[in-house]
Amino acid sequence: MKQILWASACLTTVASCSFIKGNPKHSKPNILFLLADDLGYGELGCYGQQVIQTPVLDSLARQGLRFTDFYAGNTVSSPSRAVLMTGKNATNSTIRGNSGYFGDDRWMRVALKKDEVTLGEMLQQTGYQTAFIGKWHLDDPNDLSTWAYNRGFGFAAQEQWESRFGGIRYDEQMHWINGKADSIYYHEEEWNCKDEFRTEIAFNYLDTINREKPFFLFMSYRAPHGHERYISNKELYADRGWPENERVHAAKITLLDRQIGRLLKKLENMGELDNTLIIFTSDNGPHQEGHDPTFFDSNGNFRGIKRDMYEGGIRVPFIAVWKGKIESGSVSSHICGFQDLMPTLAEVSGGEIPSQANGISILPLLTGKMQTEHLFLNWEFQLDGWSRELSDGGFRQSARMGNWKAVRYGVAQPTELYDLSSDPSESNDLAQKKTAIVEQMNLIFDKKRSDTEGFPYRGVVQHYKARDKFLSHEQTRQTGNL
Repeated sequence: MKQILWASACLTTVASCSFIKGNPKHSKPNILFLLADDLGYGELGCYGQQVIQTPVLDSLARQGLRFTDFYAGNTVSSPSRAVLMTGKNATNSTIRGNSGYFGDDRWMRVALKKDEVTLGEMLQQTGYQTAFIGKWHLDDPNDLSTWAYNRGFGFAAQEQWESRFGGIRYDEQMHWINGKADSIYYHEEEWNCKDEFRTEIAFNYLDTINREKPFFLFMSYRAPHGHERYISNKELYADRGWPENERVHAAKITLLDRQIGRLLKKLENMGELDNTLIIFTSDNGPHQEGHDPTFFDSNGNFRGIKRDMYEGGIRVPFIAVWKGKIESGSVSSHICGFQDLMPTLAEVSGGEIPSQANGISILPLLTGKMQTEHLFLNWEFQLDGWSRELSDGGFRQSARMGNWKAVRYGVAQPTELYDLSSDPSESNDLAQKKTAIVEQMNLIFDKKRSDTEGFPYRGVVQHYKARDKFLSHEQTRQTGNL
C-alpha cells in the first residue's frame, strides 16, 4: 500500500485529537462533499452513461436522492466554486470567470472577498472539524490569506497552480499542507491517478479527527479534468480499441468512482458512515480539452459543454445520501443549484444562514417535506481573453424560469428562448413566438444582478488580440484559463 508522509508540523492538531473507536459521540451528521471536475451530466451510469463504469456512484444514487434538474454555480471552475462556497448566485458572486480583467491586457485570478463567509467558516462556527483536499481555485496565488486553510478549513491539502508572477513559484503536482511550504507531491508514476493520491490524503486526515465532533470533509477531486492527461493506469479499457485520450478520460472517471468507494469503506470501518450526509456533484459541464465530449455522450442529450450557458454547460449530476433521512432510490426534478447548498448545510448543522447567501435550503426536499421553489435561476459568465479574442465581449448569460430557458451571448445579441419540457436539447428557438416571456427574461438579465470588479456587465468589449508573449503555458495556467 502506498503511503503519504509529510512533516509532523503539518498536522498540528493531532496531539489533541481523541482517537475513539466505534460509534461517533456526536449528534450532528458528518458532511462528506464530493466534487468532480468537469464531469458531464451524461458521464455516470445513473444518468444514462452506457460505456463508462461508475458502480459506486450508481449505488449511491440507489441509496439516496438523485436530482435531474440541478445546476452548477457557473460554467467553469472559479465562478462555479465561488457560488458553492458563498451561497451567492452567479449574478451576485464576486467571481464570474476564471480570470477578471483589470486593464492593459491584464487578466488575473480573483479571490473571494475577505468579508464573504465560506462554507468552511460557517461550519466551523457550528462546531465542525473542517477539511479541504484538492483544487481550491478561489485565491490570489501570491496571498496565502486567501487559500483554503485561511478561509475556514482547519486542514487543507491544496493543489496550487504554477506561478512565476509574484516571486513565489507553485506547482500543480504540489499539495500545500495548511498553507505551508513543507508540502507533499503527486508523483504520476506512483499512483493510478491524482484522485487516488488525494483519497490517501483523506485517509490520513480521518485518522486524526476528534471522534467526539462532527467533520466536514470537502473532497475536490481531479477527474475528469483535461489537464491530467497522463495517468499511470494502463489497463482500464485497454481492450476497447478507443483512442488513448478517450481511454484515459473514461479511466479517470472509473478510477474516481473507485476512490469514492474506498473513502466510503473507510468511513464504514470507522463507524461514521451511517451518520454522514454524502453529497456528490460536478463543478460544470464536460470539457473538450484533449477529449471529444461526443465520444461518450458526455453531456447526455443536452446542448453545450464547459463555458457554454446551454444546459450541457451548467446542468450537472447531483446525488445526496443520508441514512434514515433521505428516501432510498428517490428522484427529484426540483430546480435548484449550488447557491442552495450553503443554506442547506446551515440548517443541517444547526447554524445560521449567512446574510450574503441568496439560495434556498433544500433540506425540506431531502427529508421528504414541502419545498420552497425558486422563481427563477440566472447565470452570468465572463470568458477570459488570455488566449482568445472575445466575441461580444466574452459575456454570456442564461436564466431558467420554470420550464423556460433563455440564453444570451452578448448584451447586444438577441435572446434565445427554449421550452425545456419539450426541447431539453435547446434546438428550437421560440423567442419570436413568445415575446412576452423574452421580455421577462431580459429583465432578469439586466436587473437581477450586481456589479463586481473585474467582470463588467457588457463584458470586456475591447477585442483583445492575443500576442505570443501572453501565451506561455505557465501564464495560462496561473490565470486560471483551465
